[in-house]
Amino acid sequence: MKHIVFHLDFVSPYAWLAFERLPEVLEGLSYIVEYRPVLLGALLQRHANPGPAGILPKRDWTYRHVVWLGHSLGVPLAMPARHPFNPLPLLRQSLACSRDGSINRFVAGTVLRHVWQGGQDALDAERLTQLAAELEPQLQPDDADGARAKALLRSNTDAAAARGVFGVPAFEVDGKIFWGYDSLPMLRACLEGDAWFDGPGWDTAASVAQGLPG
Repeated sequence: MKHIVFHLDFVSPYAWLAFERLPEVLEGLSYIVEYRPVLLGALLQRHANPGPAGILPKRDWTYRHVVWLGHSLGVPLAMPARHPFNPLPLLRQSLACSRDGSINRFVAGTVLRHVWQGGQDALDAERLTQLAAELEPQLQPDDADGARAKALLRSNTDAAAARGVFGVPAFEVDGKIFWGYDSLPMLRACLEGDAWFDGPGWDTAASVAQGLPG
């Protein structure tokens, strides 16, 4: 049985699409998934990457693309009333349900649906109160001030960056990182034992000399 670490931030529409599609894409394979919330903004800052929302035409395209993907895949997806937004409240709320930095699929799905279904403001105070009530049975004790959740988020993000994660969704298997919703077929091939992953292709593809000045 393969162990997949799914690095996600609830602000990413591609994380929602990947979350919904993962069981179908990997149907028939033996695996377990560990869901780890990370702060996407911090990962982007490490590489001076503004992200799709930081480039206006790319922002427009990204939103059109994900809405179309949801439509074409039959995955309910509506852009929230404001995007991007600060995901820290949602990340910390999810990690209030954790002791080790991982969250279960129920918690991940509850928060993702809060953001990506209904087209509402993800940070609306009343909706956040409703979300907290949904997650209350999952809460871990002894973290009344939220310090543990904050520490877990920092630790998750730092650890992900150290292992080469630069964006979300990212899937980690046997030390290999698969980035983005469109990496799911490649992830499946790896889990199926495609011989390419045992050959030189993985490493040589990334060893091409840089053609631009540093």
